[in-house]
Amino acid sequence: MDLDLENMPLEAVSYPDYLKMITLKTSVLVAASLQMGGIIGGACSEDQEHLYAFGKHVGIAFQVQDDYLDCFGDPGKFGKQLGGDIITNKKTFLLLKAYEFASPVQRACLNELLSSNSPDKVPRMLQLYQDCKVDEWALREKERFTQTALQHLEDMTVVTANKQPLFELADLLLNRGY
Repeated sequence: MDLDLENMPLEAVSYPDYLKMITLKTSVLVAASLQMGGIIGGACSEDQEHLYAFGKHVGIAFQVQDDYLDCFGDPGKFGKQLGGDIITNKKTFLLLKAYEFASPVQRACLNELLSSNSPDKVPRMLQLYQDCKVDEWALREKERFTQTALQHLEDMTVVTANKQPLFELADLLLNRGY
């Protein structure tokens, strides 16, 4: 699905398409792993469902953050080249939302940047993202998925102290690269 989205025209890919792809690519792996731990540990079915939902939403928040950090993170902390997704024209949620939010003039600029390999492509695209406010939107979206995940963890019928390793896992995954 990831490769299929990459080969589709930008205007044919939506944010819900992207969410479905990252859910199937990244977050269900985290979700299934946590649910299997719950099964092995003897958790009730309701807590197993909460573990799955926690992992799914943490996984989505992680991927949203990963795309954000590719553009706005500290390469020294994040460990990746800044703007790598821009250079390769990867259809991240930032690109999809910029296309959605852009004025006609900004959309023309975005299309021009996508068809070029100019040395100033990354800084110009980053400026376009900021002008369209997708950087701010991304942080709110990450927070929305994070809060949903943490609510599922809170709703489990397990003493809080036993949930601590999962809170630490969420913190490790979602607070890297800043």
